[in-house]
Amino acid sequence: MSSIPLELPGALVPTPRGRPRDRVLATASVLFYTVGIRAVGIDRIIAEAGVAKATFYHHFPTKDALVCAYLTDLHDRSASAFAALASSVEPVDAVLALFDALGEFTCGPGFRGCAFVNAAVEYPDPASPVRAVVADHRRWYADAVRDVLVAAEHPSPDETARMLVMLRDGVVIGGQVDDPAAVKATLRAAVTALVAA
Repeated sequence: MSSIPLELPGALVPTPRGRPRDRVLATASVLFYTVGIRAVGIDRIIAEAGVAKATFYHHFPTKDALVCAYLTDLHDRSASAFAALASSVEPVDAVLALFDALGEFTCGPGFRGCAFVNAAVEYPDPASPVRAVVADHRRWYADAVRDVLVAAEHPSPDETARMLVMLRDGVVIGGQVDDPAAVKATLRAAVTALVAA
């Protein structure tokens, strides 16, 4: 997991210092991930972030705007980490490292599912702004994996990228309910088979 820092939002510790917007976002990230988006009210976020209600609404006019910022922040960190990884190793190794990290992450302590999938479940309307952020992230993920497969001269990068995204979705569940060692081994074998094609 050291090669690509996949972070649990719940592992973020809001600091009482810093910019109010950052405190609100850090507090919301922890609460949204560990408690659930719909289960957390604005008043709790305001109290735990230590900001005034007017300050909160200055930065986030609606709860949905805050949820979009939370997901966008997670996306930006993931995209940054993957870009750094992809530029530092051979293309096939980047895919293997990404999925090795994913196996460790999903089988690790504090994992409560994929923040993007969780948000999609809590926002069932595909036309909502939250679902748009989720769709953008999923599209980026598939494109990033496909681009690495293209760089590796894989014979079917589009189809394989789609398969890897489906595999990723499956490990998000398997990591929570199945034997961690078996999940990681099966994931590694499946990814290795797909990228070796």
